[in-house]
Amino acid sequence: MPAFRNDAVRRIRQDGDFDAVVVGGGINGIATYRDLALQGLRVLLVERGDFASGCSAAPSRMIHGGLRYLENGEFGLVAESLRERDALLALAPHMVHPLPTTIPIMSFFSGLFNAAAAFAGSSGPPTSRGAVAIKIGLALYDLVTRKRRRLPRHEFRSRKKTLQKWPRLTPALRCSATYHDAWIRQPERLAVELIVDTARDAPKAIALNYAEMRHGGDGYHLVVEGMDGTLPIRPRAIVNATGAFIDVTARTLGRTGTEGQPIVSGTKGSHLILDSPELYKALNGHMIFFENRDNRVCILFPYLGRVLAGSTDIKVERPERVRCGPEERDYILEAIRSVFPGIPIDASDIVFSFSGIRPLPRSDAAFTGRISRSHFVHRIEGDPPQFCMVGGKWTTFRAFAEQTADDVLAHLGRRRTTGTLTRAIGGGRDFPGSSGRLAEQLRQRAPIDANRARHLAETYGSRAFDLLDFCSSYPDDRPLLAGLAMTEAEIAWLIRSEHVRHLGDLVLRRTDLAITGAISLDLIGALARIAARELGWSEQQAAAEQAHLIDELDAMHGVSRTTLENRCKEHPDDAYFPQSTDEPSLSERRLP
Repeated sequence: MPAFRNDAVRRIRQDGDFDAVVVGGGINGIATYRDLALQGLRVLLVERGDFASGCSAAPSRMIHGGLRYLENGEFGLVAESLRERDALLALAPHMVHPLPTTIPIMSFFSGLFNAAAAFAGSSGPPTSRGAVAIKIGLALYDLVTRKRRRLPRHEFRSRKKTLQKWPRLTPALRCSATYHDAWIRQPERLAVELIVDTARDAPKAIALNYAEMRHGGDGYHLVVEGMDGTLPIRPRAIVNATGAFIDVTARTLGRTGTEGQPIVSGTKGSHLILDSPELYKALNGHMIFFENRDNRVCILFPYLGRVLAGSTDIKVERPERVRCGPEERDYILEAIRSVFPGIPIDASDIVFSFSGIRPLPRSDAAFTGRISRSHFVHRIEGDPPQFCMVGGKWTTFRAFAEQTADDVLAHLGRRRTTGTLTRAIGGGRDFPGSSGRLAEQLRQRAPIDANRARHLAETYGSRAFDLLDFCSSYPDDRPLLAGLAMTEAEIAWLIRSEHVRHLGDLVLRRTDLAITGAISLDLIGALARIAARELGWSEQQAAAEQAHLIDELDAMHGVSRTTLENRCKEHPDDAYFPQSTDEPSLSERRLP
């Protein structure tokens, strides 16, 4: 095991007493772990897989106020979400960026009665939303942020002006409206940065991935992957942050408070990543937020040189790992064709897909869009008590963690000593204002070219300085493959500093190689060689890691072995480079 993992196990073996154990290393669990640790508590975070590898790895990559939640009358949730969106724009400027969002509108007056019915509590499906209903919603959106406005107010465009700006949009539209929200570059990386920050700011805290908390007759034990035996632990409070698995986890940990009616009712959401330069250009830098033919809301926006499209919203009966199925794929593709009818799009344009289960509060709503995206803490009494984090969405993770931490602090008889609303995250600390400015500073620090400087600045923010210092002492810092901005030393640094244990951690969560369609068999082999050296794998283990990753890409993300082989043939000497957030381009960029 790596030194930091050995050290964590040693510390737990020496002292198994914790003020709180957080079970579940998704974004809500990680944020709660950080918040509690900053109060001076001894906290343990336990995740049975990799950090942010479940639902937290499958969001729409939006950081938003939730415009459509106004239709359900959830004004408090929208106000909280907008506050948290603006906070993240300030706290993680290397990762969270403004996103102009345009709604093509097909009518003027439809949807008013339906919106009123939803506000009154109707759980039925929506009708098409017309210009008046959308105008009311956007006016309320602007009203909430009037005292601390960070982004522009909304504006409407006529049909003529809309088609001048987006000539490939459906000619059936009557007008359009544009407002601003935000998008997040790599949510999985932001989650890991919170853990890295916590290790620096609260060294008593311990975070372990690939570990599982179990309950037996003699108390609680920790099972750690790669370690023989178990470690006894004695928590004074348990935070159940396992998302869609909350009810299962509560029973596993010996609590009966969720028998009968479940707490959580999940819905499945799937997304596609498309390689379509024509569609990318047609978006003109905006997200298109539109209704499909069944009046469900869908999204399209430029994402790291590709196009992100989604999403579905399907009720599920039990929690499990999920993938985007053929019917969902076809649903999303058909939605794209309806809003950009002249652009040819088919399954061959898909370079990656992902899917997750949203852990929503239990609901009997007939239409999944009516299920609340709010959050609350459900306490299960016991010794120790269990605090279940129910609901929530990516944008509100900090506020939800604060609420949960306050409940745990009250149980422990402790007072809050610090907050997180103004605490920078990871590479957002000492950020110079723009990725372009940071890239210039990096080039002054080390002899790197503009492409690598931009890659480091946009991916790591101010942490790129730490990475550069590491690279300067690495024996042979060369690109993973010819033309790729990512280097061998960079991968070694990720393994040593960001809790990497398996090859999939690198490909799917610490880097954007998989989601952008850059991953290939050659690249998998190069990564495996570095990981084997850093983690002490045998040849057999390295081969097993590669085989497992290839199987996972195929089974869960629609990337077959044949696709990986073809990418080696198509791009033997170059690799896609993500789009700069400081200098947006309408065409896909490649390194020379």
